[in-house]
Amino acid sequence: LFGFAGGLIAWGATWERVNANQDSQANSIDRLDKRLTAAEVSLRQIDNHELRISAVEKQAAEAATSMKAVENTLNSLSTDTRVMREILQRIEASQRDGAQLRR
Repeated sequence: LFGFAGGLIAWGATWERVNANQDSQANSIDRLDKRLTAAEVSLRQIDNHELRISAVEKQAAEAATSMKAVENTLNSLSTDTRVMREILQRIEASQRDGAQLRR
């Protein structure tokens, strides 16, 4: 009879420990779930930042290409302006020479 009563008491104590551990494990699972949710939010933000950074890099590359085109155009215009100035100087020189010959 004492053995049976002792067995019931041991079984009750074991049952109590199992229930206490279940509550503890449930709290741990809830904490992990919250941490995982927070990590997923951070990951989405990082993905969004990566997307934005790649878009900015693409725009910067396009801007650099456009600036190269503008630079080439300005160089071409500079060369054209230099040629026009030389032509005008020759025309002015020939007009001066022609005016001196007429005198």
